[in-house]
Amino acid sequence: MKYHKTLLLMVALMSAISVSAQQAGLKALGLNLENYDYPFDVNYLTIESQNESYQMAYMDVRPAKPNGKAVLLLHGKNFNGAYWRETANLLAGEQGFHVIIPDQIGFGKSSKPEHYHYTFQQLAANTKALLDTLQVEKVSVLGHSMGGMLATRFALMYPEQTDQLILVNPIGLEDWKLKVPYKPVEWWYANELGKTYEGIKKYQLESYYDGNWQPEYDEWVNLLAGWTLNIDYPRIAWNAALTYDMIFTQPVCYEFKHLEAPTLLIIGQRDRTALGKPLVSDEVRATMGNYPELGKRTQQQIPNARLVELDDIGHLPHIEAFDRFIGPLVEFLNQ
Repeated sequence: MKYHKTLLLMVALMSAISVSAQQAGLKALGLNLENYDYPFDVNYLTIESQNESYQMAYMDVRPAKPNGKAVLLLHGKNFNGAYWRETANLLAGEQGFHVIIPDQIGFGKSSKPEHYHYTFQQLAANTKALLDTLQVEKVSVLGHSMGGMLATRFALMYPEQTDQLILVNPIGLEDWKLKVPYKPVEWWYANELGKTYEGIKKYQLESYYDGNWQPEYDEWVNLLAGWTLNIDYPRIAWNAALTYDMIFTQPVCYEFKHLEAPTLLIIGQRDRTALGKPLVSDEVRATMGNYPELGKRTQQQIPNARLVELDDIGHLPHIEAFDRFIGPLVEFLNQ
C-alpha cells in the first residue's frame, strides 16, 4: 500500500517504544480485534462490494422470550458494536427484542479494506444485506454519533423496512463544510497516524465527558489506542481517514424532512461534538456542536419526532447515564 509504506517503519517503531502506551498497560490489538472479546457471539457475513469480498462482523442477540420485534444498533465513528453490551442485554433479556449489532466495514472486527469508496449509501446497503440474510423484514433502527447519520440514510433508503428511528447524540445535525475548510483524506490520515493513548483519552475526556472521567470509560480509549501498537495500524488509520471524509462531505441534515418513520431523538445536552473545530476561529468554533439548539431544530425538521433532552449528559448517554437513556428508549420501542 503505497500510501503508508514510507511511514510504516516509523509508526511501528514509535508505537513499540511509546511511553504513554507502556504507562497505560496497553496491549496491541489485532487488525480486526481478533484478541478482543465481544459481549456476544460474533458472526460474519461475506459482503460482495466494489469488486471485492469483505467480512462484515455482527452480533445476533436472540431473546429467550421474543416479543416479535427487532432492533438494529449502529455504532459511532470511534467505536464498535461492543459498546452496546448493556443496551443489548436489557433489550433482548428483559424486553424480548431481537437485537442485531453490526460492525460496519472498516470498523471493529469487520474487514479493513486497502481501498474502499465509503458512502453512507454503501454502508446502508451492506446493513440491509445483513438484515435480509437474517430475514428481518421490519426493524427499529438506533444510531449513535456517526451511526445516527447512517441510521438516517438507512431510513431514507429503506422506509418500508424501518419501523422506528432512534438517534442518540447523532453527529451531522449541521453541515460542517459550510464553516470548516476542506482538508483532503491525506490530512485526516496524518492526524490518525499521530494518535497516542494520551491524545485519544484527552479528546474523549474533553469532547465526550466534559472532564468527568470514570474508570469504565478506559475500555473505549484502550480499543483505539491498542490499535496504534499494531504493525498494520496505517491501514486502520487510512480507513479512519476515509470515513472522516465521508462524514464531512455527505451531510444528511438537509433530508430530515423526508423521514417517514416515527423518530426519537435522545440528546445529551452537554455534548459539543463537531468535526473540524481545530480548523476554525474561536468565534466560529463557539457556534458548532451546540446540541441543545441542534436537538430542538432537528425535532422541528423531522415529521413525527419526539425529543428527549438529558441534562448534564455528554456524547454517550448509553455509557455515561444508562438508566436515564434506557427508560425513554424502551418506552418508545414499545409503542
